[in-house]
Amino acid sequence: MAQQYEDLSAFSSLRDLLNRTNLCTVSDYPPRECGIATFTRDLIDAIHQFTPFSQPSVVAVNEPGGIHRYPRERVRYQIYQDVPESYIQAAEWINDHEEFDGVSVQHEHGIYGGAAGVYLSELLCRVKKPIVTTLHTVLKKPSEDEKRSIQEVFNYSDAVVAMVPAARDLLRDSYEVDIKKLHIIPHGVPNIRRIPLDEAKEEFGLSGRTVLATFGLLSRGKGIEYAIEAVGKLAPKHPEILYLVLGQTHPVVRRHQGEEYRNFLQDRVKELGIEKNVVFDNRYLSLEEIIDYMNATDVFITPYLNPDQIVSGVLSYALGCGKAIVSTKYLYAQSVLEGKGVLVDFESGDAIAEGVDRLLSDPEYRREVEEESFRYGRRTTWHNVAIEYLNLYYQLSGRAKEPAEFEPEAVEAVAEAE
Repeated sequence: MAQQYEDLSAFSSLRDLLNRTNLCTVSDYPPRECGIATFTRDLIDAIHQFTPFSQPSVVAVNEPGGIHRYPRERVRYQIYQDVPESYIQAAEWINDHEEFDGVSVQHEHGIYGGAAGVYLSELLCRVKKPIVTTLHTVLKKPSEDEKRSIQEVFNYSDAVVAMVPAARDLLRDSYEVDIKKLHIIPHGVPNIRRIPLDEAKEEFGLSGRTVLATFGLLSRGKGIEYAIEAVGKLAPKHPEILYLVLGQTHPVVRRHQGEEYRNFLQDRVKELGIEKNVVFDNRYLSLEEIIDYMNATDVFITPYLNPDQIVSGVLSYALGCGKAIVSTKYLYAQSVLEGKGVLVDFESGDAIAEGVDRLLSDPEYRREVEEESFRYGRRTTWHNVAIEYLNLYYQLSGRAKEPAEFEPEAVEAVAEAE
């Protein structure tokens, strides 16, 4: 790559920009257990690799009753979700810090207070710095509150990011917003080193098993019961199958319903007599554990029930690991899985079983799918996603002469040379 850019002096201004970009991010944040919190941390870490002399700062949003031990060097201010004044004070705090070059907002209705998260507007309308808001939920049929909330995001943000092109039509038709502000930047994935499947299985004592897996915070919308039904149909033909259900119950679900859903799933396993074919790991997994499990997986399954779901971090990670995937036809899966997996109908154990069996019974087809997945994952590593976000901030701040100056190849050349 560096050989294509022999005269790196042309990128001295790029290097200066990359090293001096201070961004403030508004979102929930680990150790709060939430997929968007993990996304936020991964995006900040990736951007910081290009801006080593900057200080990433987070305004963390706390759920009602939530108290978290945040990393002090990163989380510098906190918002209390259901307190409107907290958003106003956070905006003032951001404006008081002249070193911030821009503000990154991670948006999902449930993170913020008020009807459909509308309290966030109290912050957005007051911040006097370039704002880029990333949408994690775009619904086909939003409520009036949800529609108004997204419209205000577009009114007050300088740029809005969605992760798949399908969001364009939804935002224009269902939310009636001007999509000139919209930019498509894919969900990032870790830079994953693939290891032989047998070697990965051996680490878990799974040699000789055909491993299916689903991971993430459990809730009824995940449709795990249909994947369990599929295992019941597959086990007679593939008795070596082991389905791993990885991840704890979503904290909000656990707070209101306890382990009702997990107990329902475990009872279903017993009813089908497949106790030897299904294992639950009721923990919030670290990134390293997720990748280790992924590497040991033959087929990854996302049996989700919401057809409007437009983001899935776990599906992105499965692609990054080069996995063969069976998924229901929710929007994000339809957008990213063409040629990289098998799409199946919702609420159908039969359809999931047929999809898995197709991959297991045709090794050549499965290898093709895995290679297509891995190629997609290489294009969407956090490294590349960070470049796209930085480029967007440079354009908004007027610090970049032309967007073309900051092509990913140029940045990689600088990185390799240093």
